[in-house]
Formats: sequence, structure tokens, C-alpha cells
Amino acid sequence: MNINKGDATLTEHWVVNHKSDVDAADRAISEAARLLRLGETVAFPTETVYGLGADATNSDAVKGIYSAKGRPSDNPLIVHIADRDQMDAFAEEAAEPLQRLMNAFWPGPLTIIVPVRTGALSPLVTAGLNTVGVRIPDHPVAIAVLRAAGCPVAAPSANSSGRPSPTTAEHVSEDLGGLIGGIVDGGATGVGVESTVVEWANGALYVLRPGGVTAEQLREALPDVSVREPARTEEPAGTPRAPGMKYTHYAPRGSMRVVLGDDPQAVAAWMRRELDAAKARGERTGVLTFDERRGLHRADVVVAAGSLAQPDTIARGLYSALRQFDQQHATFILAEGCSEAGIGRAIMNRLLKAAGHEVVRV
Repeated sequence: MNINKGDATLTEHWVVNHKSDVDAADRAISEAARLLRLGETVAFPTETVYGLGADATNSDAVKGIYSAKGRPSDNPLIVHIADRDQMDAFAEEAAEPLQRLMNAFWPGPLTIIVPVRTGALSPLVTAGLNTVGVRIPDHPVAIAVLRAAGCPVAAPSANSSGRPSPTTAEHVSEDLGGLIGGIVDGGATGVGVESTVVEWANGALYVLRPGGVTAEQLREALPDVSVREPARTEEPAGTPRAPGMKYTHYAPRGSMRVVLGDDPQAVAAWMRRELDAAKARGERTGVLTFDERRGLHRADVVVAAGSLAQPDTIARGLYSALRQFDQQHATFILAEGCSEAGIGRAIMNRLLKAAGHEVVRV
């Protein structure tokens, strides 16, 4: 553990997992919660990605999130709570369909947009909107930290704005070490992509951001409700109503394009030509693919995010895969697309954001 309040180059780091000594784990959680109450920023694991938390009622604390991440101030933050009763202090009553979703998916990777009580949260959390996104994470370390802190915690992903989200504490340290108060290391996250964000409006449920809860699951939970998903390329005008709806996100430092096609051999052949041309002009080339197709590709850096037969493995491995291109200094990257069924919609959403919506169809 590094404890340095006066040295901005160091960040406190605690390991809390199944191998941890119980007393040491309790001390780490207590210290993380203490820092949150003092207005510091602390990164902690959730079942989706690592979040960078601050007291959602404290504007000075929330400023620390925006400062550390370099995040645009018109991008609202999601509030994390340990118990549903905590919503009473800062949110108006949610519509009945949203309450059914809370019953079905909380704790879990679903963020629900609800009306916010005036003055109950920092306006920096809501980015000036009259609503706020709320969720209860499904991770024992996150719940322990939130309960010990005793306040609603605003927590976007714990990465530099625009970079691939962190799924390990090491990813957090790469981006934010020295810029935040502490990191609670709970090991690798499970889902690997952020929560689904939904809002109730005009008698329908709108999916603002696809994520760990699929549209199919939402429809199963609300069979009597219209569930509407945005067009894949849709970008909001003005202030976005949820994180991840605006700006390029999740991007490696090299240029990246997504390549789509029904014939894997044809896709691979097109990619080889493009990669060879890029290499000839001095680029360090990269390919993001899947386990089943790794052998089809040649490049300086070839990374398989997971298996097409098990899309959840792609979701878990996506951000680590994108970070590998930076670690190996790839400057020209081609990424294969996948089916948008189930969790595939969230995977493709992240890939397209990472590529700045640069898409080629073969």
C-alpha cells in the first residue's frame, strides 16, 4: 500500500480478493471509504469495468473525476449505490416498468435513468440534466466500499477519457496512477463492458447504451413494453443523456477501422492487402480478431479478443485486447466485426466508438 497524501506521483493501492487476509481487506475497504468521504477519488472494481468513484453530493470531489480523466463536462456520470433505499435521498420515484427492471437486474450491469431531486446531487454529476443514471453493481468489493462510504458514489470508468476502459487494476494505474487517491484491486472484472443504460419516455423503454444486460433480456423482463434501441451510428445532439453516447471512446492510440463481411476468407484477404500496404509505408500493423479466425491473419500484432462461439469471452477480453495494441506500439489497426445478437450489440458499439465509426464492408 502506498500512502502519500502530499506526493501527487503516488496512488494508494490495496489488493482485496479471495486470497486477502480478512483484517487487511477490511482495513483496505475502510480506508477507501474514508477517502471517498473526505472528497478524494478512488478506483474500485465492479462486475463490468473498474470505476473511478467520488462522493456524488460533493462538487469538489466530482471535479476530481473530470480532472483525472480529462473528461468533457457535458458527459453525465452514473451514480452507484449499495442499497435501493439510498435512491430516496436524491431521486424521484421511478416509473413502474423501471421498478420491474430494478427487481429483475439489480444488483447487476443495468443503469436506469430517473428524475433527480433538485439540489440532492452535485450538478456536475448530471451535467445540468434533470435526470440521473443509477445502478447497484454486482461485485462484493464494490458493494463493501459503497456501504462503508455511506454516500452515493459517482463513478465513470477509471481510465483516461477516450481510452479503452479498465478491466484490471493495472489498467487503472496505467492511465490514472498519481492522479487519484487510491485503487482497490479486486482482480479482473467479469462482464468486461459497461452497463446497459435505459430510460423510460413516451410509454416506451429506450436503450441509450447497450451493455451487460441485452435487449433480449430487457424484452423478456418487460414483455408488455416496447423496447427501442438507437441506430448503430446515432450520435446525440447537445448534452448526452447517458455516458458513452457522444465522443470517441475506448480507442487505442493507433488509427483503427472495423471491417465487416459475411465471408471470413474474403475479409481476411482484404485485410491482408491493406495491412501489407500500411507496412510498406512504415506503419506497425495490428489485427483484432477472434479465436476461430486468428490463423487467417498476419500482422505485427494479432490479438484475439475471445471466441465467436462464446461472445461473453469477447466482451471480457475486448478492452485488454485494445490496450495490447498500445503496449506493442501498433499504429494501423484493423478490427473484425461480429454478430450483434445478444452481448454482440454492446461489443460492436464499443468497437465502432473505438474506431470513430470508421467502417469498411467487404
